[in-house]
Amino acid sequence: MRRLLLIASITLFNISVIFTQQLPVYSQYTYNKFLLNPASAGSDGYTSINLIAREQWVGFDDAPKTHAITIESRILKNSFISKNTSIRRKRRLSSRSGRVGWGGHLFNDKNGKFSRTGLEGTYSYHLDIADYKLSFGLSLLLFQCKLNTSELVFSDSETDDLINGKKQSLFIPDASFGTYLTSRNLYAGISIMQIMQSSIKFSNESESEYKLRRQCNVLGGYIFNLNDQFDIEPSFLLKFTDISRPQLDLNMKVSYMNDISGGLSFRTGSSLIIFTGVTLTRYYIGYAFDYNFNSLMNHTFGSHEIMLAVKLGDNARRYKWLDVY
Repeated sequence: MRRLLLIASITLFNISVIFTQQLPVYSQYTYNKFLLNPASAGSDGYTSINLIAREQWVGFDDAPKTHAITIESRILKNSFISKNTSIRRKRRLSSRSGRVGWGGHLFNDKNGKFSRTGLEGTYSYHLDIADYKLSFGLSLLLFQCKLNTSELVFSDSETDDLINGKKQSLFIPDASFGTYLTSRNLYAGISIMQIMQSSIKFSNESESEYKLRRQCNVLGGYIFNLNDQFDIEPSFLLKFTDISRPQLDLNMKVSYMNDISGGLSFRTGSSLIIFTGVTLTRYYIGYAFDYNFNSLMNHTFGSHEIMLAVKLGDNARRYKWLDVY
């Protein structure tokens, strides 16, 4: 009986997640803001490639899993990418930049028998305003929603459209838009995901239609330079839709020589996130662990997220506020 109650509780929780948190959840977004805001594509001048793998509620069968790869860059008139040049070398090169950035995002998000695989393309535009850079971004997305019914058994399967296989896979278009403001130490942005509010309809029956809801992301942070070695970066992320309660992340990150970083995040809903990362010249390796303050942790090993990244470019691309473009 206790096992049945546990399975029922998890099932209900999964259903609530599908309706209120339709987009993948990431814990290391402060290292890759492009995941949340298309306007950040190419904003720092780097060509960045990121790999993300997230395993949620490890220990449960069919627990949520997310795998993604992102690439973003800036269309510059002159390129300074060099395999022999460290991105942290302090030298100043004169260059003229373009204002156009671009990005791509390939992902697979699986939750139980439901999965979503998609490809996203992004166009961004960057304007210099005094000591700030104001960016705008638009993403177009095409993804496939798939329901794996091969392992599902219902007593009335003969009359169930999903089991009979009328529609078990759908291709759905969507879009996202965002704005992003940066300076030497400050960053802030707002984005709207799933603008089209597309419908997921597996059959011709109205009862089987589910609507994707627009999600608004508000992100902000400030980097305090304590000395030549240590930086402290408090930040926040607010996410909300028209049908769910807002979710707030409060983050605190500490960096040493821009080579070693780590911190804590508190997410409303009783989650604590511990994250750390190491930078080796142009390469980055990061890890995050999510701990939930509820009974679910008695039956799982928590949620784990790994990020691998490479940044190609030099200071002429990175420090945009030095007017080196």
